[in-house]
Amino acid sequence: MNQVPPPFDPELAAALEVIKDMISPGLTMDEIDLMRQGPGIEMLARLDLTAEGFFEVEERVVPGPENAPEISLLVCRPAAQATGGPRPVIYHVHGGGMILGDNRVGVDVPLAWAKELDAVVVSVEYRLAPEHPHPAPIEDVYAGLVWTAEHAGELGADPERIVIAGASAGGGLSAALALLTRDRKGPRPIGQVLMCPMLDDRNETPSSHQMAGLGVWDRTANETGWTALLGDSRGGPDVSPYAAPARAEDLTGLPPAFLDVGSAETFRDEVVAYASRIWQAGGVAELHVWPGGFHGFDGFAPQAALSQAARSAQLTWLRRLIGS
Repeated sequence: MNQVPPPFDPELAAALEVIKDMISPGLTMDEIDLMRQGPGIEMLARLDLTAEGFFEVEERVVPGPENAPEISLLVCRPAAQATGGPRPVIYHVHGGGMILGDNRVGVDVPLAWAKELDAVVVSVEYRLAPEHPHPAPIEDVYAGLVWTAEHAGELGADPERIVIAGASAGGGLSAALALLTRDRKGPRPIGQVLMCPMLDDRNETPSSHQMAGLGVWDRTANETGWTALLGDSRGGPDVSPYAAPARAEDLTGLPPAFLDVGSAETFRDEVVAYASRIWQAGGVAELHVWPGGFHGFDGFAPQAALSQAARSAQLTWLRRLIGS
């Protein structure tokens, strides 16, 4: 197998050089606690989620899955009076490898979309592995979607225009959510935005080998995240598609999907394969493979030309979908 990695985009390579001492691509199980105590949490606490008063922000505590704790939903609504009826909803699932983060991680991206599209953002908090292995995270995410759809009227939102979205682990959970709500005949999202999604626990694609030791999330970190979620069943024959959507045998009947990924990252091949299988199942998907992009590049280097192109493509797709 040719394991020579594709080159990083020059602007992104420079950004990686700046952050390389803060982020090791090969996260191990015994480093999880240390990562959770990193400076990123304090920075998130200081984020202005109101976007200088554009959004009204509140935290809602709502029922979780049956016989499980309540969950927290971060609700961000445009402060101005809606002029065109109930607003669409972006239901956001945060990233963090299944082991890190909270409902503020990455929420700046859907907030930027919502500002352009006059939409409500609901960002869900879910229990993290390894303390809470599968199915705890996806069940929390599903419970939050059900509450959002049932209580959309309280939020000035349209339950018939919910888009589910997430990056990395949040992208994987969003893909799993689309499968789960289809199979349970739950709320019907009109679309799914899967940004560099974490889809396949088997961790054996050519890109996972090519990018070993490079970028911000390599196959060692990937094994850590999936093992935290699945324990000894990781990579085995009996992994649920609601944990690892790449395991799904049936991809029919899913909402239209936007998928993007960098060419120089661990998840490239599993994302391309998932998009291809949606098409093979007769579904609708738009796929972008950003040349020279590392995992989550648009968050780490938002001013780079490639990042700007990626964000623009996401917004263009959403605008078409929502009709705004």
